[in-house]
Amino acid sequence: METGGAEAGRVVAVCRAPERGMQKTDDGEALLVADMGMEGDAHFGFGHRQVSLLNAEAAAKIREKVPHLKPGDFAENLLIEDFDLARLSLGDRVRVGETELEVTQIGKECHSHCAIYEAAGDCIMPRLGIFCRVLRGGTVRAGDAVGYATRVAR
Repeated sequence: METGGAEAGRVVAVCRAPERGMQKTDDGEALLVADMGMEGDAHFGFGHRQVSLLNAEAAAKIREKVPHLKPGDFAENLLIEDFDLARLSLGDRVRVGETELEVTQIGKECHSHCAIYEAAGDCIMPRLGIFCRVLRGGTVRAGDAVGYATRVAR
């Protein structure tokens, strides 16, 4: 494993919803709890998909087609800019502010087309969503730095 790596990105939004299937709202900050996830979110304690990440630049492209979309509408917990989430691999560890996350899943199965797909002809979360478990908890806030903690050797 490689360690280190400069912070290259930042958190744009910190989103959660109390129930699954609801669109998340941007609360600006939240507490991440080790091995549990984001406090107050429906996925809290949900195995390997405790926290979801989405690239802000990819979300902005969909927003060009559906302008009313806002952070959390893709069901992401953390909207991240200037950090290439597509370069992440399973097992990579990412620092988000004072927390550390481990990538456990890339993309997800979408059983039915959501409202975003119907409006834009595409939904990016099934392809580009990154799911993590929390290794080291703490508070995450909009504006926090995002960078690699360790990367799996390629």
